[in-house]
Amino acid sequence: MEVEVSGVTVRADATGHDIVRDIGFELARGSVLGVVGESGSGKSTLALALLGFARKGATITGGRVVVDDVDLLALPEKELRRARGSRVAYVPQDPATALNPSLSLATQLTEGLRLPRREALARVRSLLEAVGLPGDDAFLRRRPRQLSGGQQQRVAIAMAVAPGPRLIVLDEPTTGLDVSTQARVLEVVRELCRSRDLAAIYVSHDLAVVAEVADRVLVVYGGEVVEHGSLARAAHPYTRALLAAVPSSTHRHRLVPIPGRAPGIGADRSGCVFAPRCAHAAEECSSRPPLVEVPSGTLARCWRTAEVARSPRPAVVVDAAPPFSGDEILTVSGLNAGYGGRQTLFEVSFGLARGECLALVGESGSGKTTMSRCLVGLHEEQEGKIVFDGQVLAPRRDKDLRRELQYVFQNPYGSLSPQRTVESSLLVPLRHYFGLKGTEARRRAHEALDRVEIPTHLANRYPAELSGGQRQRVAIARALVCRPKLLICDEITSALDVSVQAAVVELLRSLLAEGLSMIFVTHDLAVVRSIADTVTVLNQGRVVEKGTADAVLSSPTHPYTRSLVAATLDVPDTFEHAG
Repeated sequence: MEVEVSGVTVRADATGHDIVRDIGFELARGSVLGVVGESGSGKSTLALALLGFARKGATITGGRVVVDDVDLLALPEKELRRARGSRVAYVPQDPATALNPSLSLATQLTEGLRLPRREALARVRSLLEAVGLPGDDAFLRRRPRQLSGGQQQRVAIAMAVAPGPRLIVLDEPTTGLDVSTQARVLEVVRELCRSRDLAAIYVSHDLAVVAEVADRVLVVYGGEVVEHGSLARAAHPYTRALLAAVPSSTHRHRLVPIPGRAPGIGADRSGCVFAPRCAHAAEECSSRPPLVEVPSGTLARCWRTAEVARSPRPAVVVDAAPPFSGDEILTVSGLNAGYGGRQTLFEVSFGLARGECLALVGESGSGKTTMSRCLVGLHEEQEGKIVFDGQVLAPRRDKDLRRELQYVFQNPYGSLSPQRTVESSLLVPLRHYFGLKGTEARRRAHEALDRVEIPTHLANRYPAELSGGQRQRVAIARALVCRPKLLICDEITSALDVSVQAAVVELLRSLLAEGLSMIFVTHDLAVVRSIADTVTVLNQGRVVEKGTADAVLSSPTHPYTRSLVAATLDVPDTFEHAG
């Protein structure tokens, strides 16, 4: 074995409670271990602990991380700093935290190498080519801002691998990337592990990605390992609940969110940590189960795996909506748009019926967000015709039009002021658009929060005090209080846990059933299958394909669409392995 981890425990200094507890595993050279779980489960804390690092307010209180017969957690601080890079390396979710915007790529890629410059540059060129990037002088002279998000992430991986570590820890490295870029990054990870004899730990909330890249999976919940093995043979009720929340790109089924919330640091963990949310919980779950091998072949921390195996949760398939025959609420004809005189949208045309959900899909840079901003009136350099509810839209919109056409941003902080409470954020549009104040305004605000399943007691909290999924639902509630006719959702599920994503998708589906029209901007074709009636595919600012979701995803005709479908990942069909 190349990597042996045992008993790793990280404790919160203020409370004395464990953030992660007694985690262990073994990992051979050339293999990838996936680590999955919801936000707050302890994934990132574990990832950093493997480098001998704990965030401010936390302390590593026990355990061993042995790489090449050296226990990193036993090293003095000076030797540990040297080991970071030479023995173990880290790739963060946001490459901007790894790359200095003011330095050239050549400087950043070579500064940590203890080699003569010529040898260092030769190694860097080879690595860049290995991750699918140019290794020439022109590319090495670039700054990070001159690269796409996918290129930045591959440079960050190359920079981590350059010193020759034996273990590389990747923390959500493909979150937010389009499917084609994600596929390239995953192939880079797999190939580097094979060709350079690396062991890798891949942390993610995306189960389809982990199922694709990892040889084995560690499922973490409440700071401890609840299952270790294969997603295709999942035996723990938490793992199976996560899988039931994942959308499929091949069929449309009802997504099942996990009820309740993951435990906080101070929660009672005397028994089974998942018991408060588990449909199979019984009296015996009041004591903590051991992590043992079960008949499916995985290691699971559960007393009731036999009952779980006898109770498969089949996917509830949802029929695709019949073709819409009503009038169009939105018609876009010959739309052109650009930035600073450089054209980015070319003759874009499509229509949207009342009560319909149209998915706008394409890779990063395809023009999706520019298109959305044109529709909502946030983009000035545009020409063409946009007709909304029978009225031709001018670049400047009156108050009623702004109210009827609402935009929900990918980052909920684009909709919510960090300095306003949840209730206050909803009261602002009610006062602006309807002149409502006092009791009636609060009633409408609380009604909208209830609609998106945000408890009333959270109304006085600030966005920073909410989880990511809660913030996104509050952003949707802020749009709903305006009583819009059309909702534009721009990548609003891309960074959410699968369970939270499932809750948001089912919420949006219920709004569609009530007659709201929607444009859903995304690169995730599995989510498209779950929610969209029709699809418009953009490539380099041009519409290359459009039609019903079933036709476009099942039988794409354009080569570009076929490449997107081919690059889309799905989790294994665990329901076939339920027994």
